[in-house]
Amino acid sequence: MTIVKINAITAREGSGDELARRFAARAGAVDDADGFEGFELLQPTDQRDVWLVLTRWRDEASFDAWVSSPAFAHGHRGAGGDAGTGQAGSAPTPPVGVHSELWSYDIVELPSP
Repeated sequence: MTIVKINAITAREGSGDELARRFAARAGAVDDADGFEGFELLQPTDQRDVWLVLTRWRDEASFDAWVSSPAFAHGHRGAGGDAGTGQAGSAPTPPVGVHSELWSYDIVELPSP
């Protein structure tokens, strides 16, 4: 059964574009993970400052394996869990998020009326 993991990231004021740029820079990094089914970055369209990183996984074990992988650690290195610049000898870039929470959901299939 597919599970959904949502990382709710509260972005620093004015840092939403940078948050999107950082995710674009590592697009596809999770695509080959066993059990990975999909990814979406949701940008708020109202006055909220919380961005949602939505991923779908075959099961909890697949997600746990990804979180424990070297690829996950590489993508989340640097200050505050954000990716660094990736340049040798350079300091990590400052975090764009001030807070994040991981939410977990099962998809509930409801019968059609």
